[in-house]
Amino acid sequence: MTDNATIESLVKRIEALEAEADIRRIQARYMFLCDTPCPEFGVVDDAQRIELILDLYTEDAVWEGVGEYYDNQFGRAVGKDELRAHFNRFWPKEQNPRLLLNAHYLTSEQIHVHGDEADGQWIHFQPWLFEDGKSLIRGSRLNNAFRKVDGVWKITRTRTENVAIVDLPDFFASSYPSESFLLKAPGTDHTNDHVYADSTAADS
Repeated sequence: MTDNATIESLVKRIEALEAEADIRRIQARYMFLCDTPCPEFGVVDDAQRIELILDLYTEDAVWEGVGEYYDNQFGRAVGKDELRAHFNRFWPKEQNPRLLLNAHYLTSEQIHVHGDEADGQWIHFQPWLFEDGKSLIRGSRLNNAFRKVDGVWKITRTRTENVAIVDLPDFFASSYPSESFLLKAPGTDHTNDHVYADSTAADS
């Protein structure tokens, strides 16, 4: 192999590794922004959160639920206007009962890069806790697609398929935050903050 061929091969391998890292970060950021309480610093309402999520997508992106359960529950949204409406249904202005806790966990990652396009698969678990005590865990299989636009990786497809939904005992969590500390400015004194539902559990 010539020096030029070696350099070209190394550049391609580095570009693939950088693409994988970017895709991993963008998928994790999507999940981060979907958490409740939202941990993004400076976000004051769900409308702002939704716009940050939409920034991760291409203009022609698709969000869809597939399979015998999610197909009927989520359907298919195409383009940012439909995606915005879809996310607004997730976080309606008057939510009853109010969602208190939702945290997203990703596992079983596979990322495949094909030049300026890529796909990735994950298994995704999230616990839910509502104000009326209803609690559950959702497990989903993700098969997402990505494209590089003007040098930046974006999501072109979010596809989620139900793995399992497990009911939990009411108020399964003994403590949970009413807001995220990450929402506070760096250097803020947290000494007198009391944001846990169960302050005794928070001290343990």
